Amino acid sequence: MTPLSWRQIEIFHAVMTQGTLTSAAALLRTSQPTLSRELARLEHQLTVPLFRRSQGRLHPTQQGFRLFEEVQRSWYGRQRIQETAAGLAQFDQSEMTIACLPAFSQSLLPHACAEYLRDYPAASMTITPQESPLLEEWLTAQRFDLGITETQSVPEGCEIDNLLTVDEVCVLPGDHPLASRKVLRPHDFSELPFISLSRTDSYRQLLDQLFQAEGVSRHLALETHSAASVCAMVGQGCGVSIINPLTAVDYLAHNVVMRRFSVSVPFTVSVVTPRHRPDSAARNMFSRYLRMTSATLQQRIDQALT
Repeated sequence: MTPLSWRQIEIFHAVMTQGTLTSAAALLRTSQPTLSRELARLEHQLTVPLFRRSQGRLHPTQQGFRLFEEVQRSWYGRQRIQETAAGLAQFDQSEMTIACLPAFSQSLLPHACAEYLRDYPAASMTITPQESPLLEEWLTAQRFDLGITETQSVPEGCEIDNLLTVDEVCVLPGDHPLASRKVLRPHDFSELPFISLSRTDSYRQLLDQLFQAEGVSRHLALETHSAASVCAMVGQGCGVSIINPLTAVDYLAHNVVMRRFSVSVPFTVSVVTPRHRPDSAARNMFSRYLRMTSATLQQRIDQALT
C-alpha cells in the first residue's frame, strides 16, 4: 500500500472532528468538492470504506473510527512538536541554573529575573547562593550555566565578563546627623556604632585595615552575614556601615540613606560563563538582561548619591 501523506491525514482528521464536509473545507480553506475527491482517493488507497454516505452526510464506519484513534494519537504528537518548536523562541523548555554570591541573590538578580520572566513567563531558573571560594570551585566544575561573582580572577575553564564596577557607599539611618553631608570621611565614623559583615568577608577585612591605617576607632556594635542584613539593621537605627550600593539602593525606602565615602573601595560585579557547558540561547538572553539591569541600577545609585 502507498504510504499515506500528511495532507490525507489532515483532511481525514478535519472531516472527523468537524462532522461535515462544509465545515472541514472551511477549516482547511479549500472547497467541499476537493475534500470529497480526496476522501474517495483515500478510501480507494486503503481499499476499505471510511464513511457511509447518507442524505448528503458522512457517517464514519467501524474502520473509520479505528483509523481515527491512531490519527488522534499522531495529531497530539504533532501538536506537541509544534508547541515545543514555538516555545523555543520563548525559552519555554529552558531551565537555567545560576550560582552567585548571596548578595546578588538579594539585590541584582531579583531585578533581572523580574524583567526576564515578564518577557519570557514560561522560562524557569534555579538560583543557588554560595560564598567564595566554593562558588568559584562550582563554576570551575561546570556545575552551573552562569555565575555571578565579585572576583576579577577567572575560574579555570570559564570566561568572565565585567558587568559593573561601583564604589562601596556609606549607609546611615535617615535621621542620623551625618546624613546632612554628601561625602563621609573615615574620621566621621570615630566611636560610632558600626555594623560589620563577617570577619571572613574580604570587604570587611579591607575596611578594617583602612580604618586602622587612619587611626580611627569605631564601636563595632554588630556583625552580620549579609549586606541586606546590614541595611535592615541600619534602617532600625542600630548603627552605620559601609557596603555595596547595589544592596543599599534597595533599602532607600526603609529609613536608609546612602552617602559617598571619601576613600574609593571598588565593588565589581562579574558574570562567569563555564566554557564546557552547552551553549544556551536562554543563557545568552539572560546575560543581556543582567547588563540592562546593571545599567539601570547604576543610574539609581548615581541619582541617590547626587
